[in-house]
Amino acid sequence: MRLRVLCALLVAGPLAMPAPASASSGFWTLTELAAQRVEIADKVAAAKFGTPSPIDDPAREQQILDSVAAKAPGLGLDAGDAVRFFRDQIEANKLVQRGLYARWTEDPGSRPPERPDLATEVRPVIDRLNAGLLTELAQTRDARARRSCEMRLGVAVRLVDARLELDRLHSAALGEAVRSACSRP
Repeated sequence: MRLRVLCALLVAGPLAMPAPASASSGFWTLTELAAQRVEIADKVAAAKFGTPSPIDDPAREQQILDSVAAKAPGLGLDAGDAVRFFRDQIEANKLVQRGLYARWTEDPGSRPPERPDLATEVRPVIDRLNAGLLTELAQTRDARARRSCEMRLGVAVRLVDARLELDRLHSAALGEAVRSACSRP
C-alpha cells in the first residue's frame, strides 16, 4: 500500500504539501537544505561571472572543510564522513556554476541583470545552510547508517526535486550533493 501511495505522489508531479511521512525518515530536511545549497549556486555564479574570480576557490573551500571537520566530532559525527559530504556540496555548487557559465556564454541575454555581493549577500546564506546541513547530518546519523538509506534518500531527492521543479542542471547537482550522505559500514 505504501508503495502505491509513493508511486502516486511521484507521478502526481510537483507537491504542494509538507514532507510526506515516508520521506521524513530523516532525509527530507537534509535534502531540502542540500537543494537550497544547490540553488544558491546561481547567486555565486552571478557574482563571479565576468569577473576575475574563478569558480574554484580552494582557500574558501578549505575554510569550509576545516570548519566542518572541527565541528563534526562535537555533534557525534565522523569528521572524515562530514568532510566528504561537504566536499560533495562544494562540487555540486561548482557543477551548477559551470553549467550557468556555459549557458550565459552561449546566450548572453540569459545572464542575470544584477551581480550579488559574495561577501555580504551570498556567503552568509551558504554559512547558514552549511550549519543546517551539519546539524541534519547529526540528526540523521542512525537513518544514514541503515541499509535502506540509499533508497530512502533517493525517494527524498525525487520528491524535493519534483516539489522545487528543478531543471536538469540543478537536479543533477542535487544528486551530487547527497551522493555520500549514507554512511558506509
